[in-house]
Amino acid sequence: MIESFNGKSARIAPTAFVSEAACVIGDVEIGENSSVWPGAIIRGDFTSIRIGNNCQIEDNCVVHAGRPVEIGDNVHIGHGAVVHCSRIGNNVLIGSNATLLDEAEIGDSCVVAANSVVGTGMRIPDDSFVAGVPAKIKGNRTRSQAAATEDGVNAYVRLARQYKREGL
Repeated sequence: MIESFNGKSARIAPTAFVSEAACVIGDVEIGENSSVWPGAIIRGDFTSIRIGNNCQIEDNCVVHAGRPVEIGDNVHIGHGAVVHCSRIGNNVLIGSNATLLDEAEIGDSCVVAANSVVGTGMRIPDDSFVAGVPAKIKGNRTRSQAAATEDGVNAYVRLARQYKREGL
């Protein structure tokens, strides 16, 4: 479902895939080759939400906030994540069921582990690996984590193209 709200309509790149079972409302921009999967909710009612190119918002994620949200390019957001933060940089993996609270900022080339809770206003520097409740910086992102992020992004770009070809 893609709906306008308060005079604002989503702007979705022609190469993007948005599942019919997802919900995109209001002031939302979704970039080239990005995908929004079943059960995901992207609610741009209070403010704008910008999602870059080659991003995946997996099943049952929620993206919403009281201040503008910027999600960079090549970002993979795992199943059930809650994104209520201000910024996610480029080349980032957000693990399944992670929660990113108000005004948090995730730098470029980061990994936020599954089930982590990134606290309100937390700033994660570039190239960080973050895990825990509350989330703490555990070190730098490893080569294998970087490869897994890239592989996930590429696999989902291909999968979304297939879904579009099959008319889903």
